[in-house]
Amino acid sequence: MRLSSLADYAVVMMAAAARRSCASSRLTATVLAEETGVPLPTAQKLVGRLAAAGLVESARGAGGGFRLARPADAISLADIIEAVEGRIAMTTCVDEERHDCALDGHCLVKPHWGIVNEAIRGALAGVSLAHLSVAPIPAPKVFA
Repeated sequence: MRLSSLADYAVVMMAAAARRSCASSRLTATVLAEETGVPLPTAQKLVGRLAAAGLVESARGAGGGFRLARPADAISLADIIEAVEGRIAMTTCVDEERHDCALDGHCLVKPHWGIVNEAIRGALAGVSLAHLSVAPIPAPKVFA
């Protein structure tokens, strides 16, 4: 299992936004693109998706930009991934709109994928943006 580049970039951008977050200031896609290395067109696209998902609030015009819609500890890794990728699902067979699996009519595992998906979503939901935005503490050096 691997995140798409877009989901990865969204997490990187949201972590940077959380580090720069303060109630009175707004960020721009340009600033975050420069800080994170995410290409500007991609950053702009992601800000739109994150805003549509209610994770950031945006304003146009002078003094415009965006900010986190909620505190960083109230936004989870699952929230960010789902804003970009849609509902977390390991297989397409749990998507009721798709019926492209050759095993669909007689698969005995299909009923269990919902449980697996919820376990994965639960693990991702347990990681907050606040946690992701803190620089890791380097391990102490051990001298022998």
